[in-house]
Amino acid sequence: MGDVLLALSIPVLVFGGGIYAACDCWWRRRHPAPPSPYTHRAARLAEQDMLVLAADIVDDAYAALGPLYDAPATTPCPAAPATTGLGGPPAGFSPRPSRAPRSSRPDASPDRAPSPPAAVRRR
Repeated sequence: MGDVLLALSIPVLVFGGGIYAACDCWWRRRHPAPPSPYTHRAARLAEQDMLVLAADIVDDAYAALGPLYDAPATTPCPAAPATTGLGGPPAGFSPRPSRAPRSSRPDASPDRAPSPPAAVRRR
């Protein structure tokens, strides 16, 4: 009797596995997984957020330290000769006005429209 049960248990397990696979497939078709957060669009949005945050940090730093470069030094640096002109801003430095605060995801830069999407490359 033990051999008959063992022989019949194999088809029952195979049939049960098929029923489980069919039910699992049916369930997944009716309940799809949510979209993955690691898509190309999500990466682009995260990159834009990072660039906006970096620009805000630079703007805040310039707002805080800008007066140090704008005002000439009253005394020259003692380690260097007075003729080098270390009292003013560095050569090639152009002060820029502080910008208005930007939203976290700008639709376009303030001076131009959004760029068109890139062309699809075909292989």
